[in-house]
Amino acid sequence: MMLDGKTIAITRSRDDAAEFISLAEQNNATPIALPTIELVSKGEKIVDEFLDSVKTYNPDYSVFMSSKAVKLLFDTAKESGKLETLQLAIANTIVISVGPKTTIALEAQGIKVNHQPEKTFSSVGVGELFTQLNAVGKKVIVPRSGASTPFLKELLNKIGIDVFEIHLYDVCAFRDTSQWNGFRELFSQNKVDGVVFTSASSVRGFFEIMTKDYDENSLLDSLAKLSVVSIGPFTSDELKKFKVKNTVAEVHTVAGAFEAMKNILTVA
Repeated sequence: MMLDGKTIAITRSRDDAAEFISLAEQNNATPIALPTIELVSKGEKIVDEFLDSVKTYNPDYSVFMSSKAVKLLFDTAKESGKLETLQLAIANTIVISVGPKTTIALEAQGIKVNHQPEKTFSSVGVGELFTQLNAVGKKVIVPRSGASTPFLKELLNKIGIDVFEIHLYDVCAFRDTSQWNGFRELFSQNKVDGVVFTSASSVRGFFEIMTKDYDENSLLDSLAKLSVVSIGPFTSDELKKFKVKNTVAEVHTVAGAFEAMKNILTVA
């Protein structure tokens, strides 16, 4: 089952799309990386905000929902000479990671991860994990990206867990869209076979960037002619808001999304 000559885009920067690019190339497909969002750090104050919150809120658990959040928090702590303080503050909590990539990022910073969902690497998986942990009445701190949905907080509140979220950065549409030129050209000629959307904010970024050159109707017409895969339910819901039909990956990872795209395109 090869994807000979198929062109598949993913809503990530080249750096973040390494796994996808190698999967595409192994299957003789042509990958295109589309950076849709930019994370703008709130600067040094995020470390102080995190440390102060740990002090005053005294959480039982800390939950990390992305390797990006880990990297940003620790890089900022290193720059401001607060690395050890941060490591200690986190080590004093029970550490939960959303998935394997985030776990690797935490371990690289000297943090021992206590729990990680077994197969659902998303808010849903973290919610299931907390249900098993009997953590009713416990307190959880979650350092997050500015674009995260309130879903995790609501889910944990329902279980009876108190959640404190800290937003580490603001999210905006990717500004330098010159990297999109090749995609735009192929897209206009209906030569793109599929697009994988990796987050709800990347859906919004995609439309913000593409509607600069296309009116929404012709954009939707062109999208209807290709295969669209969403990495998970929230991304899928966001696509539905824009009236885009999509297939949700069974496993909510890049590899899972690629597998879903492969199944669609090899049947077609």
